[in-house]
Amino acid sequence: MLLCCAAPVLAQSPAQSSTAAAKQAAAPAAASPATSATADPGIVRGLYVNRFAAQSTKRMKQLIQMADETEVNALIIDIKDEFGLNYESSDPKVQRNAGKAGVIKNLAALLDTLKAHKILAVARIVVFKDSVTARVNPAWDIRKADGSPWRDKKGMLWVNPYNRDLWDYNIRVAEEAAKLGFGEIQFDYIRFPEPYKSLPQQVFPGSNNEPKPAALAEYLKLAHTRLSKLGVRTTADIFGLVTTVPGALEVGQEWEKVAPVTDVLLPMVYPSHYPPGSFNIPRPNADPYKTIFMAISKAHDRNNKLGLTGERVRPWLQAFTLGKPAYGPEEIREQKRGVYDAGYEGWVLWHPGSKYEPFLAGLEQTTVSRKKAYVTPAAAPARR
Repeated sequence: MLLCCAAPVLAQSPAQSSTAAAKQAAAPAAASPATSATADPGIVRGLYVNRFAAQSTKRMKQLIQMADETEVNALIIDIKDEFGLNYESSDPKVQRNAGKAGVIKNLAALLDTLKAHKILAVARIVVFKDSVTARVNPAWDIRKADGSPWRDKKGMLWVNPYNRDLWDYNIRVAEEAAKLGFGEIQFDYIRFPEPYKSLPQQVFPGSNNEPKPAALAEYLKLAHTRLSKLGVRTTADIFGLVTTVPGALEVGQEWEKVAPVTDVLLPMVYPSHYPPGSFNIPRPNADPYKTIFMAISKAHDRNNKLGLTGERVRPWLQAFTLGKPAYGPEEIREQKRGVYDAGYEGWVLWHPGSKYEPFLAGLEQTTVSRKKAYVTPAAAPARR
C-alpha cells in the first residue's frame, strides 16, 4: 500500500473483512458540528503513533494492519510535539514554529486511508512543553526572577501557559488538523512544569495571580468552543494521579476543573508509575488489574459527582516495561479488564517507540462492548 495519491486501501483477507465490518458497527460515528461538543464518542480503542512512525510509510502500513486485525479502531498521531510540527502548515502564523524534525508526507492521503479503514484519526498536540515555539517566540517563555528564560532539569525551555497568543497558536494548529480530517484533537502537556526546589523560581508574565488550574481550564474551554464549531471532539491527557488526589497537583491539573471543559480526559494510569502501597496494593506494577480498576473508578466517581456521563474517560494503558515484571499480552488484558470493570469502554496503548507487536496477543480481534455496570467499589476487587 502506498500512502499517497488517492486514498489507497490495504488488501484484506476474508477474516480481516469481517473484522472491519464488526469494527465499523462499533466505531464512533462521524461527529457533526451541532453535536460534537457533547456527543458520546462510543468505543474508542487506540494506539499512540509517534512522529517518526507517522513519517514512515512502512510503519503506518503495519499499524493500519494491526488495527484491521484487532479491536483497535483509532490511531493517536503526533501532529505537534516538543520537536515542532509534524505536518506542513498553510497558516503563516503557524509555519514559523515548524521545527526541523521532518513532517508526514501526503498527510491528506494518509487520513483518507485511515477513514477508508474505519480508523479514527486523533491529532496529538503537545501544548506547553514546546522548546521550538519557546525559541522562536522568546516573549512567550516562562522566565526566572531576573527576567532570563527558565529551563527545566534537562535544560529545556517551556512556554508560558498564561500567554493568550500562545493559546491562539495551539488552537490554530488544532483547527488546521480538524480541517485536514482529524476527528478528534488530543492536547498533551496541559500543565505547568514541575517546580523543583533545586531549580530557580518560575515567573509567569501576565498571570495576574490567576491560579494554575483556572488558567489550564480556561485554555481548554476556549479550545473546546472553537473546535466544536468544526465538528471535532476536544480531549486532554493528564497525570494518572489526578484521578485520586483531591485538589490540584503542583503542575496545575485538577480533575474538577478540566473534566467539564473537555469531551474526554485521558489519565496516564500506568501501573509502573504508582508507588508501593497505592490503593493498598503492595506493588501496583505487579497488579495491573487492581491498579487500573481503582484509578479509573476514582475518575468515574468524580465524573458522577460532576454530572458527566458517557465515555468521558479513556485511560492511557502501559504497553512498555518499567521495572518488574516485564509487560506483555497478559498485562494488557488485565489493564483492559480494569477499565471495563470501572465502567468504561475505551483505552489507548502507549509505547514511546510505537512498537506494539509484543502486545498484540492481548488484543481481541473485533471491537465489542466489554464494560460492566459501574458500582463505586468499597475496595479493590480480588484478582481473578
